[in-house]
Amino acid sequence: MATLAGLACLWSVSSSSRLVWQSQCSRVVVQRAAAVVNQQRFYAKPVKKSKEKGKDKEKENEREREAVFSSSKRSKGATADDLIPASQRIVSSEEYKKAEGKMQTALEWYRKEVAVLETRATGRVTPALLAPVRVKVPGASHPRGVRLEEVATIGVKEGTTLLVTVFEEHTLKYVEQGIYDAKIPSVTPQKLDSRTIKIPIPKPTVETRNALYTTAARLSEDARVQLRKHHSALLKKESVEKHSSDFATYQALLDKCLADLDKILVHLKKTTG
Repeated sequence: MATLAGLACLWSVSSSSRLVWQSQCSRVVVQRAAAVVNQQRFYAKPVKKSKEKGKDKEKENEREREAVFSSSKRSKGATADDLIPASQRIVSSEEYKKAEGKMQTALEWYRKEVAVLETRATGRVTPALLAPVRVKVPGASHPRGVRLEEVATIGVKEGTTLLVTVFEEHTLKYVEQGIYDAKIPSVTPQKLDSRTIKIPIPKPTVETRNALYTTAARLSEDARVQLRKHHSALLKKESVEKHSSDFATYQALLDKCLADLDKILVHLKKTTG
């Protein structure tokens, strides 16, 4: 009996030991599993944080660059006008626009004068042939006189003759003198009566066409003088030196007007042959 009791006691002790051992093993398994999980989480989290950290770093660098750029602009006193090219600022200035308008006016005057000469060179008889005539009637507001259309009517007869009829008889002699003073080639006024002047227009000859072209060339020189005069006045007002960086923009305006003037003269040369 004593032996059986001792075996029973040993069996109970060994059973309890097995239970303890099993519980310890279970605890170790759970701890290792937890360690594995923690290890996976440990490796997963740093990767995510590194990406976010890289993005944050880029944003921070970008903010620093913007701060440096804005501070440099403030230090230099940059304004919105500084972002506009110098050539655009020049052409938009008030003085530049005024000079450009005056130069275009001189160019338009020359274009009209050449149009009259071209009409005569082609043999067409129109009242525009007498456009250069100015009549110095007593009391005229302009020292050069008034236009012929203001004191008389101009008609065309049979396609070869101009008829000038004055509104008032006492102005006839002033009109006749004004036609002579205009010095229009091949235009000679002939008095018909106390109010009418006849002007026969002969067909243009080679000599006549050459004379018309010579007149146009002389007028072109006058126009060139006016263009250069307005250009020089612009440079003086804007205080622009010849060797300055802005001079090319101002020079381009003069070059363009002179080129347009040359085109008008070349066109007339082709017309007159």
